Amino acid sequence: GAQIIDLMMLVIDVTKGMQTQSAECLVIGQIACQKMVVVLNKIDLLPEGKRQSAIEKMTKKMQKTLENTKFCGCPIVAVAAKPGGPEAPESENPLGISELIEVLKSQAYLPSRDPSGHFLMAVDHCFSIKGQGTVMTGTILSGSVSLGDNVEIPALKVTKKVKSMQMFHTPVTYAMQGDRVGICVTQFDPKLLERGLICTPESLHTIHAAIISLKKIQYFRGALQTKAKFHITVGHETVMGRVMFFSPAPADFNEEIQENAFDFEKDYLYQEEYLSKDSSSSEENKENDQAGEVQLPRQQWALLEFEKPVTCPRLCLVIGSKLDTDIHANTCRLAFHGVLLQGMEDKNYTETFLPKLKVYKLKHKEGQVERVIDDYSVIGRSLFKKETNIQIFVGLKVKLSTGEDGIIDGGFGQSGKFKIRIPDGLKPDTKMLLTAASKKKSKAGKGDAAKEEENGKNDSAQPVTISLLFKRYVFDTQKKMIQS
Repeated sequence: GAQIIDLMMLVIDVTKGMQTQSAECLVIGQIACQKMVVVLNKIDLLPEGKRQSAIEKMTKKMQKTLENTKFCGCPIVAVAAKPGGPEAPESENPLGISELIEVLKSQAYLPSRDPSGHFLMAVDHCFSIKGQGTVMTGTILSGSVSLGDNVEIPALKVTKKVKSMQMFHTPVTYAMQGDRVGICVTQFDPKLLERGLICTPESLHTIHAAIISLKKIQYFRGALQTKAKFHITVGHETVMGRVMFFSPAPADFNEEIQENAFDFEKDYLYQEEYLSKDSSSSEENKENDQAGEVQLPRQQWALLEFEKPVTCPRLCLVIGSKLDTDIHANTCRLAFHGVLLQGMEDKNYTETFLPKLKVYKLKHKEGQVERVIDDYSVIGRSLFKKETNIQIFVGLKVKLSTGEDGIIDGGFGQSGKFKIRIPDGLKPDTKMLLTAASKKKSKAGKGDAAKEEENGKNDSAQPVTISLLFKRYVFDTQKKMIQS
């Protein structure tokens, strides 16, 4: 329901300053709102002699907190809404409220609203009025509604006709995006809907999984890991969901951000966790990157799989949290926020939909050259286990540490060894290196086993290694190996 707030007030207890909840409100504000006013409340609890200096101190502290947010420089007003607390006599006048009203007037503006598109309303109360029917009150998030329109309650798969409407106790015949409105329908039990969404019939979808583009919330401590479970808030619902993070292929890290679309034609790289400056996956990037600047993609995505289906519009706001964190632990429970780009309505989406999603893992295997057969072929070992079916690897390209390109030709014997064809032939140096190594071995064979171990150590300092690199798509049912 916080998706259409134009101006927020962040109320802070002046004697305590920012609390965990205030920080979370600030985070949600940054995601969902453009303007803010900070209200320092309960100034009556400050001793009068030190009141002004305490207010100034807290004001400075708040300005510092807001420095790196979009609310930098926003107005900060000190008030006591009810001096003396709830027990105080009614004759006690509030402090600073008229100043607050002036600030709110100066900050108020006419937001731009759009009546086009499907009607969607976030209902926050539902009650019956005798002789009238059932009233649903809430905020219109998009589109418009008129008397006599049909509206659907998608969670219940029920459609009703709008019998009458009111805005702030005034009957109206039309309401649009941004309006607070009460909509009256007949023959509907208010107990069935406390809060939720109502919409143009058939305009919302119930989904079991989704692809979102997302950003980590900077105050969340700890990594966002693939396969982890988060509380996923979509519209009015919060459900448990499992995540899988993925990024563009490294060559596309700097591609322009695609705001509200997802391209199923492209290849994406599977990530064990969301990539950020402090993530462990970026450790590898640090090693590859001499300048010490970690290469991070401009945009990242996640596949969300919900534990129970969710009804929501496309492109809606998504927030992922760890709500089971102890509220007194003084840590932000909100982990990431994003936009829902693609929902999956089919219950069997793992078979029908996910294979279209081209997320791959990079696989890297290493082995060693055992010996030379001739100028164009060698025998390799240690790349596969004994029980591996080498047939499925036949035809894949490998590279020798001495620079030659080879192709796996087939198995050799029973112990997981294999034959490699070198189309351009072995370099003379490589051949010498390998022949010398195998001569050493055969010499050692004539001596005792201990010597062989020693020699083995010496020649294994410079073995010729074999690298096999391939991609495997996470949702490919046939688990094919792909090489570019």
